[in-house]
Amino acid sequence: MKTIAIQGIAGAYHEIAARKYFKEQREESIDILACTLFEDVITAVKKNPTIIGIMAIENTIVGSLLANHELIRKSDLVIVGEQKIRISHVLAALQCESLDNIKEIESNPIALMQCIDFLRTIPQLKIIESEDTALSAKLIAENKWKNHAAICSKYAAELYGLKILKENIETNKRNFTRFLLLINKFSIKDWIITELINKASIVFTLPHTKGSLSKILAIFSFYDVNLTRIQSVPIIGKEWEYLFYVDIIFDNILLYKQSINAVKPLANDFKILGEYKENNMVE
Repeated sequence: MKTIAIQGIAGAYHEIAARKYFKEQREESIDILACTLFEDVITAVKKNPTIIGIMAIENTIVGSLLANHELIRKSDLVIVGEQKIRISHVLAALQCESLDNIKEIESNPIALMQCIDFLRTIPQLKIIESEDTALSAKLIAENKWKNHAAICSKYAAELYGLKILKENIETNKRNFTRFLLLINKFSIKDWIITELINKASIVFTLPHTKGSLSKILAIFSFYDVNLTRIQSVPIIGKEWEYLFYVDIIFDNILLYKQSINAVKPLANDFKILGEYKENNMVE
């Protein structure tokens, strides 16, 4: 059984993603190590090579989590997998409550934003921001707060024994988050590859020369390597210079390796963050 470090507590979407990955991709049972911050996830994996981390990296509504890109790059951890899940929120409260009784709703600010249309349908409502969706559910259950509801996952509501007052309250039903699996570089030899590798995440900087990015893109195209995402992040202390985070997929690993060898001389600070299997989620 593996230990997975997540940001948040039991019932968080990070736990849902972790359990889905290890059940469907690797058919393994897991234990959850709850961490307060994303930095704590990185620290846990670096200190103990037997621990695996999972970290959200982008959302189809909010976009990329830029801070997490930098945490992964600086950590020297290795990406070995990804998991995409649909984010569906519920409104949960004590078993004695009804929707008409609710006067206060709390959740993570992003979750609140994602449910704004639903929140507008409830008059005279007080909105409270919290650290985590699952934590909101847990506090209501532990403190037996009446007239109080949490926006959280259905899993969190069930985990903490709350009553689900309404399901699917998110405004946009096409709300998906992509998570990355991270391991200590010293334990990479023990990571058993059970699937075909067809995706890679890389990062690099480029010299201030005309057409430097277009040359990189042309090389990937020549070798039939497809870019699924490119994200630029400003380099602190170097005005108008950027790190480029790129995700690529490929059908032929030999052509992929040839493309990497061709790109490296044209880029600076080139680093492969991980090579893994693309998660073709079907919802």
